[in-house]
Amino acid sequence: MVSPLLTSRRTFLKSAAVMPLILPSALRAASVSANDRITVGMIGMGRQSRGLLGHFLARSQVAAVCDVDTTRRENARQRINDHYRRYPDQGPADCAAYTDFEALLAREDIDAVCVATPDHWHALITLAALRAGKDVYCEKPLTHDISESVAVMKAVEANGRILQTGSMQRSSREFRVACELARNGAVGRIERIECSFGDPAIDCDLPEEPLEPGLDWNLWLGPAAYRPYHSELSPRGMHDHWPNWRRYREFGGGMVADWGAHHLDIAQWALGMDDSGPVEALPPADKGAKRGARLVYANGVQVWHKNGFGVHIFGADGEIRVNRGKFWLIRDGETIAKFTQREDGGTLDSKLSLAERECLKDAKIQLYRVRDNHIGDFLEAMRTRQKPITHEQIGARSSICCHLMNLAYYYGRPIKWDPARCTFADGSGDPGWLTGSRRDYRQS
Repeated sequence: MVSPLLTSRRTFLKSAAVMPLILPSALRAASVSANDRITVGMIGMGRQSRGLLGHFLARSQVAAVCDVDTTRRENARQRINDHYRRYPDQGPADCAAYTDFEALLAREDIDAVCVATPDHWHALITLAALRAGKDVYCEKPLTHDISESVAVMKAVEANGRILQTGSMQRSSREFRVACELARNGAVGRIERIECSFGDPAIDCDLPEEPLEPGLDWNLWLGPAAYRPYHSELSPRGMHDHWPNWRRYREFGGGMVADWGAHHLDIAQWALGMDDSGPVEALPPADKGAKRGARLVYANGVQVWHKNGFGVHIFGADGEIRVNRGKFWLIRDGETIAKFTQREDGGTLDSKLSLAERECLKDAKIQLYRVRDNHIGDFLEAMRTRQKPITHEQIGARSSICCHLMNLAYYYGRPIKWDPARCTFADGSGDPGWLTGSRRDYRQS
């Protein structure tokens, strides 16, 4: 029998978006007290999750893991139980392991889940968790298509939950300072932003490979159209590389939705567009090019996909360049602060402090500052019930930027967008593009 939580993906998204789950009032109003240790379940135990796990172990009780690969699942359980045997005051060494996330979500003692699966699963698991009364930390991109972004925004509100998207660059000082400079006019009116990341998504054409025991391939595919197993999509066992499923439209969004979910998110922040977005997505001038797509905003600013330096903000009076561990501020042709390598002298923090002293001492716009780190901010938001730094509106709308850019690349045509209604404008896009594959994997 198919669970009512997981019927067809189309039905599930529709119900999650428009029908709030009827929860007991105590659950809907619940918050974790400042002294309570939050209990977390981890869903997806691949390369990314192994890094996240350490942060959750340091700040919460990790009580359960879930993965469709036996080796990864059991490795994670062992790591967690070893941690609690080493530090018994932090919790019991009785972590449970599940193949199917639905069983984990059914546990009433789980306060929150961390979703670190391939992208095509992000929204479905997030929606199921929200309806089950869980708060959610979901890796970026928050969604795999535009309809999912709308559904997640509605479901968080309907179910009274906390959601943090894993676009963690907002929790790094260099990106915050860069965006505060842009928002406060330190380089004049913003004219354009260039974001550097890799190729757009492509169709998957991998051949079939033998499937060894220990992987639930049907559950790995989930809502995606059925295709035979290939190790490039889900390498077996433990590994230290990033699997290539993200390259393919069926499972990810290429680097446009991978690194683009980081850098386009910073562009949105710098432009003050967290509750809105672009009004048009333009394909590159050269057909088939893998760079050159643009997002156009109502104020005329264009965000370009190019090769370059992380996020490069061009203003009428200067430039701001920012990447992880790197920062560069130029005003009126003069370099005010620069840290791109040790040879520049000083430290990143010292250069950021210099930029703040020179340009932000009278700043009228001050952006969100985390007190701990990105995961710590999520857990603090669970206690206060205040929105975290990359809440559902931010994550969903930054994801939409990625999806629009990928659509412009794939179909090679301009796409007009209505950010208020989250739909195509002037008939420029096929409504079918809003929604991805919808396989009823529970019946397979």
